Amino acid sequence: MKKLCLFVIAVLLFTLSGCVENNSEKKIDLSQKAGTKNTAEQSAGKPLRIAVGGMITPREGFVYYKEFLDYTGEKLGRKVEFVDREDYGEINELIREGDIDAAFVCGGPYVDGHKEFGLELIAAPVAYGETVYYSYIIVHVNNPARTFEELRGKTFAFTDPLSNSGKLVPTYMLAKMNEAPETFFRSFYYTHGHDKSIKAVATGAVDGAAVDSLIWEYANRKHPEFTSKTKIIQKSSRYGIPPFVTRPGLNPKTKEALRQVFLNAHNDVEGREILKGMLIERFVPIEDSSYDSIREMKHWVAKQKHAKK
Repeated sequence: MKKLCLFVIAVLLFTLSGCVENNSEKKIDLSQKAGTKNTAEQSAGKPLRIAVGGMITPREGFVYYKEFLDYTGEKLGRKVEFVDREDYGEINELIREGDIDAAFVCGGPYVDGHKEFGLELIAAPVAYGETVYYSYIIVHVNNPARTFEELRGKTFAFTDPLSNSGKLVPTYMLAKMNEAPETFFRSFYYTHGHDKSIKAVATGAVDGAAVDSLIWEYANRKHPEFTSKTKIIQKSSRYGIPPFVTRPGLNPKTKEALRQVFLNAHNDVEGREILKGMLIERFVPIEDSSYDSIREMKHWVAKQKHAKK
């Protein structure tokens, strides 16, 4: 895949603090796993380790997620350790191995983890009155493109190889056109952050990007200096919102306690205030079937790839 070679673009990439990477997928590095595997039954004194995927919220939003996990620990009477990871593949592997207990993940990694090792749903956020979200295809506000098809031969930013809104949805859209990222775009990159993809488009580092609607809307309220330099040229179908999940081997009593903390957080002043900062109204139960449309896309894309071999 071609690299961006113009000096001015290289400068832009440097100022984005590494937000745009080459389109080769990052290998999962588990050499620094944080701790030994947890068994189903753990002493009450051992911290619960909960990860927040780097694509779930802009970096600045981590403070609210950290506050919410501290709040969760207070309600449980047990220390909760915040785990920060940007790579969904790494998070799923850490959950599979029992090195973390729970995580906020995207719908795509949930579908993969549920199929591969029994990743379990605990709750889902309600944002803007819904438990769904969309993929936005964005370009610079001055870009004349008005449709996704007009990005042929351009540069494009995905977020993570496992992201639904930031990779699967646009790949599915291309498959419907009998295309693939490798044949459609001049070059493409993984930013490992929806906010980073927004900035990459806003600064002209790439021509277009696929981003999580929730994060674009969050950024539009918090930092319109970036979103105001972008425009949405296509909005996808609705998909099940990124959920909160646990590993299957976690103590059932702990799972239920976590569920109750999440489902009732909006009922007290402290919890409600933290959720407000997260731009979440409340957490609610959600069914596995809410993610069937993601499964269907994955199946369709895989079928198309196989047919071309």
